[in-house]
Amino acid sequence: MLINVAIVEDSRTIRESLRRIVDETPGLRCACAVGSAEEALAEAPRCRPDVILMDIHLPNMSGIECTARLKEVLPETDVIMLTVYEDNDKIFRALQAGACGYLLKRTRSEELVQAIQEVKHGGAPMTSEVARRLVETFQRPRAAAPATGGELSRREKEILELVSRGYGNKEIAAQLSIGLETVRHHLKRVYEKFHVHSRSEAVVKFMGLDGRPAVEPSAIKSAS
Repeated sequence: MLINVAIVEDSRTIRESLRRIVDETPGLRCACAVGSAEEALAEAPRCRPDVILMDIHLPNMSGIECTARLKEVLPETDVIMLTVYEDNDKIFRALQAGACGYLLKRTRSEELVQAIQEVKHGGAPMTSEVARRLVETFQRPRAAAPATGGELSRREKEILELVSRGYGNKEIAAQLSIGLETVRHHLKRVYEKFHVHSRSEAVVKFMGLDGRPAVEPSAIKSAS
């Protein structure tokens, strides 16, 4: 299956390097490559990429804000943040905004390709420290259950239970003996009901509604 990739990076040299890696990899195609958040907000909804490589530090509007706004119009698009160094606070805020992982810009080309393919199978590439921050979010006391746009079906609860245990979409499909597109359809419905844009946000709300224990750090880190 062809994976369409959008690149949002203000450095022309890095942007062109990323474009070349994507276009030279079988199964990947660069849908667009832009240098600012404003261009991304204009171009991405038009080309509808499967994955966006998003520079966390952009001029004017940040990559974090751009991610949050893009996830509102492209909820099924996966966003991977790109950063020069591991600023865990900013990376964590990017994940809260809807990103599903991050990469250092010095990442080797084969690791970049692997990460793109990983997120399309439900993975979330990140370090153990950021994964721990997510777990701590799950463990915070909640005063009340979050509002949702409807009750979860039995199948949606089953899928969320597996997501919270670190299963990727393919593994969920195999575990429940259903099609991969069926898994994606149910997750889309969950996002709509919970008013969220990412797997991590959905799991946080699921934990709050269901009163389940938090998942282990390894489960979040290896959700592929």
